[in-house]
Amino acid sequence: MSAEHRYIEFGDYTQHIPPSIPDAVQHATSKFLLNRAARVAEMPQWEQLRQIGSDIRMHTIENLDIYLERLEQAVQAAGGIVHWAATAEDARQIVLQIARDHNVSLAVKAKSMATEEIELNQALEAAGISTVETDLGEYIIQLAGTGPSHILAPAIHLKKEQIAALFHEKLGIDAPADPVELTRIARETLREKFLQAGMGISGGNFVVAETGTLVLVTNEGNGRMCTGMPDLHVAVVGIDKVIPDWDSLTVFLKLLARSATGQKISTYTQFITGPRHTDGEFGPREFHLVLLDNGRSAILKDPVGRQVFKCIRCSACANICPVYGNVGGFAYGWFISGPIGAILAPQMLGTPVARELPYASTLCGSCVDVCPVKVPITGILRHLRRRVAQGDEFAPASMPVPVRTVASVAALGLGWSWLYRLGTRLLPGVMGFFQQDGWIKSAPTPLKRWTDVRPLPAFGAHFRQWWHKHIKDTNQ
Repeated sequence: MSAEHRYIEFGDYTQHIPPSIPDAVQHATSKFLLNRAARVAEMPQWEQLRQIGSDIRMHTIENLDIYLERLEQAVQAAGGIVHWAATAEDARQIVLQIARDHNVSLAVKAKSMATEEIELNQALEAAGISTVETDLGEYIIQLAGTGPSHILAPAIHLKKEQIAALFHEKLGIDAPADPVELTRIARETLREKFLQAGMGISGGNFVVAETGTLVLVTNEGNGRMCTGMPDLHVAVVGIDKVIPDWDSLTVFLKLLARSATGQKISTYTQFITGPRHTDGEFGPREFHLVLLDNGRSAILKDPVGRQVFKCIRCSACANICPVYGNVGGFAYGWFISGPIGAILAPQMLGTPVARELPYASTLCGSCVDVCPVKVPITGILRHLRRRVAQGDEFAPASMPVPVRTVASVAALGLGWSWLYRLGTRLLPGVMGFFQQDGWIKSAPTPLKRWTDVRPLPAFGAHFRQWWHKHIKDTNQ
């Protein structure tokens, strides 16, 4: 099954990165990393916990069919309704039909990457259903008309002054550049929406197969109001979010908050098991769980690639990634950015579409070191690079022919010492045609895409001479 989502090529965006984005991103992610390090240091059993979490996730992936059937039965036993969505369009139509059946005109949403994936907001608005994001970060980017630039903090690319200007423009009020005051303004604006909404929409951090429980982990109370105040609650959750039981959940709750925000536990951790059963309870009268495939089943066939589903969306890999820190989330062209996006997008969209993302990495391995469930991100990146360059049983080679040709020539040149020495003598002369003031500002294809963005230093064959002289001087 093919995943359905708009995608902007990595190179198309990185040519036009606003200077404010790296500054804002690095400021925020450094705080997350410092907090994470402090919380991890308090747990001597952290590495053991990571291994347990990794083992549980891998076990679940390898037995996903069993746990999904168990989950469906448990949700139905609790009074909920389960829908299976093979594609993004299927998921959109399921939610739209539920809304039509209940005459919904206003929906409130908790933060959800799955609904970003299927572009649910656009579908609801096109059908005449007003849809309001109630997570502060999601509310801000909804006003701005953009998607999220970070898994955890969707508006991480914006500074408080920019948010204040956005509130002034969109809400018609004088908003100070003060986080507390901006939050108060958003809270007052959204409060009436919770009372008026006919449907609440959420995603889910986990779904427990044992009891059919939907688990939401947030730091704002809006999630509970979205899922409890309207009479109708619809949760859209990827099939990879299922976990076996409550014992497993205790492991992931310890790992998630510490890795994401550096908290021992998030402010709000909600457990939703079906609709309310009496009028005295808080919760919806009707609960629908939409289990989303959208290409996940195809990825499960790849023993290497499917390890991406171990991810619990903590965003620690993005926070520590030098590439993400310098280009921001929008450069990845998809709803999930950072290293995890670089291995998920090419598999869900196909490498012919997102072939650049496996190369959007230095392969430094920092993401692997901080991942709470040991997703082998660099290993999957190399696996996908091989798919792009050579093709495999899942996708044909998609690297442009000129790039493949140059790479083959380079491999040949680097593999034979005499050829390499010849090249070091000839290349300076060849590159002299493109050199200007010691820099190559416009190179032929395939280097042109690089020099369109930044110049290359002129090639010089000085290292070998320096090395031989250094060795000679050392031996004297």
